[in-house]
Amino acid sequence: MYARRRLKNRIAMALSCAAAAFGLGWLVMILGVLLVKGISGLNLAVFTEMTPPPGIGGGGLLNAIAGSIIMTVIAILIGTPVGMLAGTWMAEYGRGTKLAMIVRFINDILLSAPSIVIGLFVYETMVIAMGNFSGIAGAVALAIIVMPVVVRTTEDMLLLVPNTLREAASALGAPRWHVIRHVAYKAAKTGMITGVLLAIARISGETAPLLFTALNNQFWSVNLTAPMSSLPVVIFQFALSPYEDWQQLAWTGALLITVAVLAISIVARALAAQKTEN
Repeated sequence: MYARRRLKNRIAMALSCAAAAFGLGWLVMILGVLLVKGISGLNLAVFTEMTPPPGIGGGGLLNAIAGSIIMTVIAILIGTPVGMLAGTWMAEYGRGTKLAMIVRFINDILLSAPSIVIGLFVYETMVIAMGNFSGIAGAVALAIIVMPVVVRTTEDMLLLVPNTLREAASALGAPRWHVIRHVAYKAAKTGMITGVLLAIARISGETAPLLFTALNNQFWSVNLTAPMSSLPVVIFQFALSPYEDWQQLAWTGALLITVAVLAISIVARALAAQKTEN
């Protein structure tokens, strides 16, 4: 019986390792192709020149990079406070109530909703009302994607804070808002920041909602009421084009997004590991 169990364990271990190797193999292949094709077009012009007209060669991704940064920053500024306040209410004030359960259920649906649906919603509510595509509409669409991520991480991190800390602060006469701000937030700070970083990584490569909201702009523009360029949309359009220079810029842009998301993910995991050690 012992030998049979060891055999089953070895078979299960072998199958698990084979499945992991299979998945990692595809990841290595994708990253390898991305590195080979992306690095070959990486130069200073990518960060200093605008997206070029078709077929003339050269050019860069300055306007797309700037547009992505602007919309991402605005989305985080909108989505983070709303998400943290909602998560705080669910963990501190509405814990165990039916309303909190309903809000949590809706948040989970929004968390898993296709981004193209969110883009279509913002298109109907903002783009049509404004009469044109705009950077602010793109930022709002990204903010809607950010909020459920921040809500979930904020609630989870606050629920991990021991109630004894809250009780000790309350015993000293501190009001509830003071306990939340100076005790609960301080204890959950690392996890909450990790959630924001994960939200940034989530929206960094979103293309579908921006196609419905910000559209694109071949020229430099920081006007939030006008169409604005973004790196994911430029990659999408350039990758489908028949021009080799555009395709090369698409590979380079994909490499930049991958490196940025990888860096954010590493920082988020490092913060999570630090939280676990503490």
